[in-house]
Amino acid sequence: MIGKMNLQGNTTEYALPFYGGDSRRMTTAWVVLGLVSLILAGIFSLLLVLARTPIVQGWIPFIDFFQVSLVVHVTLSVLIWLLSMSAALWSLCAADERPLLDRLSFGMAAIGTAIIVIAPFAGAGNPQMSNYVPVLQHPLFFTGLSLFAFGIASHVLRTLYTWRGISANLSGGEALQFGVFLSAIVSGVALAAVLVSMLGIPAEMDGQIYFEFLFWGGGHVMQFSYTLLMMISWVVLAHASGCHLELTPRLTLIFQLFLVLPIIVVPFLYLAHDVVSPGHRLAFTELMKYGGLSCLPLGIAVLSSFLNAERLHGEATYLRAALWSSLLLFATGGVLGFMISGLDIVIPAHYHGATVGVTVALMGLTYYLLPRLGFGPLPARMAFWQPLLYGGGQLLHIAGLAWTGGYGVQRKTAGLAQGVDRFGEIAGMGLMGFGGLISVIGGLLFLVVAWKSMRAKGDQA
Repeated sequence: MIGKMNLQGNTTEYALPFYGGDSRRMTTAWVVLGLVSLILAGIFSLLLVLARTPIVQGWIPFIDFFQVSLVVHVTLSVLIWLLSMSAALWSLCAADERPLLDRLSFGMAAIGTAIIVIAPFAGAGNPQMSNYVPVLQHPLFFTGLSLFAFGIASHVLRTLYTWRGISANLSGGEALQFGVFLSAIVSGVALAAVLVSMLGIPAEMDGQIYFEFLFWGGGHVMQFSYTLLMMISWVVLAHASGCHLELTPRLTLIFQLFLVLPIIVVPFLYLAHDVVSPGHRLAFTELMKYGGLSCLPLGIAVLSSFLNAERLHGEATYLRAALWSSLLLFATGGVLGFMISGLDIVIPAHYHGATVGVTVALMGLTYYLLPRLGFGPLPARMAFWQPLLYGGGQLLHIAGLAWTGGYGVQRKTAGLAQGVDRFGEIAGMGLMGFGGLISVIGGLLFLVVAWKSMRAKGDQA
């Protein structure tokens, strides 16, 4: 039986629920939307890597197109992918069916995604490279982004409204469901933070600085939701791959609460600082920098589960490969976060590590979900190598960025604008480009694995 373990000591079952019916259909729909967003983001990511790679960068003379592509790539590969997978988990854990509302939420998000992709080819330009949510300052792009946001917001409200609570006899699965519920709360707080920021920004402010302040608070809050879902994925992947988790359901619940506890200060940060003040920016930076350490207890518990892990066989081989890759990338990104001292490309090295760590965890979770949603078995060998290629390529990519960042190369630049002319800088960016290309191959391989499973739909459910 998939996901079952027989271990000495703690035998708690840490498996996500599968209710069937509308819950299963909507979970599948959101997973597919996330996969489609990655396919489209992959097309733009290849252009981004080439635009920063020495020698090759000369073949892409349109730096403005680099920035337009960067906006769409980040929107698809971070915002839409991560929120689609968040929505998939909210649907998966929804015991009460609300088919009409579910379809409305998904429809808005899907149509919004399509508009975002079409916008650059319909004349949308004027890229604003704001953190967390870069935008194309054009009505069409804003229409797509707003529709997607309304779809996610309505799904958050649906999740909160239909939550059944936890039973006195708490199981491992219920503890994980509670974590998913917490992620919906955090996402709701993040959306509220964006609205509060919008109201606090002076009417005369415009351009990149406007969007920087608009998404700064909410973007930092949302990272706690992503991190929580990554941790839930780690627990699921560790359990399903034969690792011995020394966690009781109640302790798991407490660790999840501890992880999101720092967001309690968010209302006070808005009261203490004007949205457009340096204090506002610094407060949320410090919140993520030090509040993010709240993930350590659950992270250490997962890491210690490898000490008495069972031998690898079957799906455990690729689930554990994804788990290891995610752990290493997220830890690397976390360490680099404490090394940031300016506006150079150590910053993207940090968030590539942290964000891609979350992405690899959700890739592994996708491998876990697909057979249980009724699709066919995964190609095991390909699924094993995929997170290693993707994660390994990203580690090289991050190493190149961090190395070159030591020379002061600025972020969000490409081509000659980077000012890369010394050997160390060229070597670092070459390593970045090489790792990026390997990572693109790994990303494409993930889509191939998912496609093979979905194409070979089986009877497993």
